[in-house]
Amino acid sequence: PHTAKKIADKCRTRVFATLPEMVEAVEAVSVVTPTMNHLASAEPFLRKGRHVLVEKPIAMDTREARELVTLAEKNGAKLAVGHVERFNPVLAALEERLGRPRFIEAHRLSPYPGRSTDIGVVMDLMIHDLEIILHLVRSPVTSVDAVGVPVLSKGEDIANARIRFENGCVANITTSRISPEKLRKIRVFQDDAYLSLDYMKQEGEIYRREGGKITRDKIPVRKGEPLKNQLEEFLDNVRHGTDPRVGGTHGFEALQLASRICEQLTPVGP
Repeated sequence: PHTAKKIADKCRTRVFATLPEMVEAVEAVSVVTPTMNHLASAEPFLRKGRHVLVEKPIAMDTREARELVTLAEKNGAKLAVGHVERFNPVLAALEERLGRPRFIEAHRLSPYPGRSTDIGVVMDLMIHDLEIILHLVRSPVTSVDAVGVPVLSKGEDIANARIRFENGCVANITTSRISPEKLRKIRVFQDDAYLSLDYMKQEGEIYRREGGKITRDKIPVRKGEPLKNQLEEFLDNVRHGTDPRVGGTHGFEALQLASRICEQLTPVGP
């Protein structure tokens, strides 16, 4: 209680003794709990028509995710999912230059976190890239091949997935949470160009062939804090009744693909 009051005073808000008390008092809520608690935490708010921003992954499994989406639709509530990388200015710069993606390569590496180990690295980190790639390609998935191994956790700590889409695009994604360095990059190869972007540095380059020569140009990126962008946009959704950039259905589809990858994970080695 003392810690809660201290934080509430700092944020100029109030402390609620029970969840039902909070449900009655708020218009919108951000659910930032372990994934296993997402459904139990978000459900009472959605039933009352309260707007919810829930951390990714949207839920533990597709059944729970579908339940959240249905509750939001039934009760007229906005359901946003915290795929924060979609709010990175780098992605906006990429989309402005996006043609027809033929091959996409994504790398997301980080040191061992000591948290979020209730889920494997596919659900913890790779799901960011899965949601982005689904958004960029906009075509049904036709096949998935995946490998992964646990190193320090019960679930996989390193994973690689190759995804083929109906329109011919192929995506190759590598994710690790036991890397000595942080790395978050995406490379898109399309008919007229190759784009390379760094989510962390918020920088990018575009390579083109012009007159028999390969040109290399910087991609201008208006830098900004993705989490701040996400929270501000969620509040705008609530105030003006607009749809979230990453809604419940997007979160469900990303979780569905991540679950498919987890089911097909084969161990590396003999």
